[in-house]
Amino acid sequence: MKEFFQTLHAAALFSGISDDELATLLSCLGARIDTFPKGSRLLRAGEAVDEVGLVLAGSALIMQEDIWGNRNILSKTGPGQTFADAFACAPGAVLNVSVEVESTMTVMFLHIRRVLSVCPSACSYHSRFIRNLLGELAEKNLRLNEKLTHMGQRTTRTKLMSYFSTEALRRGVYEFDIPFSRQQLADYLGVERSGLSVELGKMRDEGLLDFHKSHFLLKTPEPDRPFPSAR
Repeated sequence: MKEFFQTLHAAALFSGISDDELATLLSCLGARIDTFPKGSRLLRAGEAVDEVGLVLAGSALIMQEDIWGNRNILSKTGPGQTFADAFACAPGAVLNVSVEVESTMTVMFLHIRRVLSVCPSACSYHSRFIRNLLGELAEKNLRLNEKLTHMGQRTTRTKLMSYFSTEALRRGVYEFDIPFSRQQLADYLGVERSGLSVELGKMRDEGLLDFHKSHFLLKTPEPDRPFPSAR
């Protein structure tokens, strides 16, 4: 597992934990690694889980689907990010989301019962790991609230403006890449792809933004105005 230590150290879940501590902690948590091909369903709605997944390589979409195949993308997860943690932490809970592999993915699974139970030696880094896990859960809750804000807008344009504004504020810049393709962005915002593409074209023609594929530049009435958070 040492080949993945660099990725693990970059993950918020293992923040502040040294190599020696990490090796011991992974053993304590019953860590196992598995690889999944593109397009496969790693987890399905209706299943129960007792492990947290941490992405080591590749990416996956966290989504909800109805019986007719319409999907609502909740988030995208990549190297260093976790999934299924909220469900695994809730005894008896079953998934109301599915996890679909977007690109060949290597995942480390951590047994949740061992995560939530302090080991016999009561090691300080185990407690730090639990604090990190709580931080991850809080961060995901904030991201879900952001999505609800975007979805609550009445038109495709206002949904796009809400999403782009939030991304710009988080990053502190007006130019950035988003993690979604056009179809994925439409599924994330709950709009038709054709309507989204038309609205993006109109916004570009009106001088509100520019874009190429997943790269966006937001434009303001005052081009030289510093970013609001700048000092």
